[in-house]
Amino acid sequence: MPTPDTLTPSQLNALARDLLEGSFPAIWVEGELGQVARPSSGHLYLTLKDARAQVRCAMFRPKAGWLNFQPREGMHVRVRGRLTLYEARGEYQMVLDHMEEAGEGALRRAFEEMKARLQAEGLFDDARKRPLPRFPRRIGVITSPTGAAVRDVLSVLGRRFPLVEVDVLPVPVQGDGAAARITAILRAAASAGRHDVLLLTRGGGSLEDLWAFNDEALARAVSDCPVPVVSAVGHEVDFSLTDFAADLRAPTPSAAAELLVPSRDDQAQRLAALSRSLDRQMALRLRDAAQRSDRAALRLNAQRPQARLDGLRSRQAEALRRLQAAWRQRMERERATLRHADAVLRASHPARRIERLRERVAALGPRPQAALARRLSHEALRLRGLARSLEAVSPLATVARGYSILRHPDGRVVRGVGDAQVGDRLVARVSDGALSLNVTGSKPD
Repeated sequence: MPTPDTLTPSQLNALARDLLEGSFPAIWVEGELGQVARPSSGHLYLTLKDARAQVRCAMFRPKAGWLNFQPREGMHVRVRGRLTLYEARGEYQMVLDHMEEAGEGALRRAFEEMKARLQAEGLFDDARKRPLPRFPRRIGVITSPTGAAVRDVLSVLGRRFPLVEVDVLPVPVQGDGAAARITAILRAAASAGRHDVLLLTRGGGSLEDLWAFNDEALARAVSDCPVPVVSAVGHEVDFSLTDFAADLRAPTPSAAAELLVPSRDDQAQRLAALSRSLDRQMALRLRDAAQRSDRAALRLNAQRPQARLDGLRSRQAEALRRLQAAWRQRMERERATLRHADAVLRASHPARRIERLRERVAALGPRPQAALARRLSHEALRLRGLARSLEAVSPLATVARGYSILRHPDGRVVRGVGDAQVGDRLVARVSDGALSLNVTGSKPD
């Protein structure tokens, strides 16, 4: 048994662990990877070393599975974790919660600082975002013309909406000068006014590979662009400043193409549904029109045709009167002209001119009469047609076929047995006259 002044190895290791964990917060360490092991448990065990020392490290699942690169021996990395002591073996180690390739950490810090500053300016506010056109006619794709991203975008656009026109605006997507070139092409495309929407895209890569899309000038150009801009840079886990400044961020180039255009299959189904709805509406309208036409025909049949015939006869008489008056006026003018011409001729004694004028008078004589005769013949034919139409619906035609119409002396029509009483005198209208009748009794059918 240990004495009060003596510690067991377990107690010593526990005290050392408490001292380490309490004295050191989460810290960053940069070094070279050595002895990397990833057993089936999913944990990651490694050593981090420099030229004079090394420290054992462990990264437990699931954080080990979140790494966006494959750690390997000899790789220079930057890690964040806390110090502890593995009591069972008395081994000092560092438990990691984050690991990144060396050099990327500085870029990450610069990215976060720039993002915070631009966000504080309101550059990423939702109020600045513009809606995308529902049916774009022409899309400008700003990307590398040889990368996989442009092939994915063109494939999806061609499959979903072949009607859209696509302009590939070639730019370098990484390296020195790439950001300036992308910014210049973006501004030129916006000024041209040729495109309904612009797509900034490239495939995945490290933070350093994607750094051109974290350029502050490019982010401001995207935010100020009068044409809606979609940003699809890298993979789903990658974010860039253009993603935040754009009107819409897509996780991948293919997803961006999906968001930019509608599906032709969906549109075909929508058009088919609209066509069916239009057919139903047309059928309803035709049915309503047919009903209105039937009601109008019933109202027309209920009107007395004799009044319309009288009106037409009156209009015909008025037309004849006006035609005759016009003819008389014209004849008076012609006679006046002839009289004037005859007077002139008599005064100048031109024998040949007098003869020509007399021939003209002779030729003009029957012409107005012929025009009047034609007009009267036309009106007579039209009147006979109207008479035949009226005769077809006239009650007199019914009487002519052997029926009669019973009326009271005051003109009321007898429509049934109840309209006459015993002793009433009635008038029966037949085809060639009228008969006076006395009612002696009635017998219902």
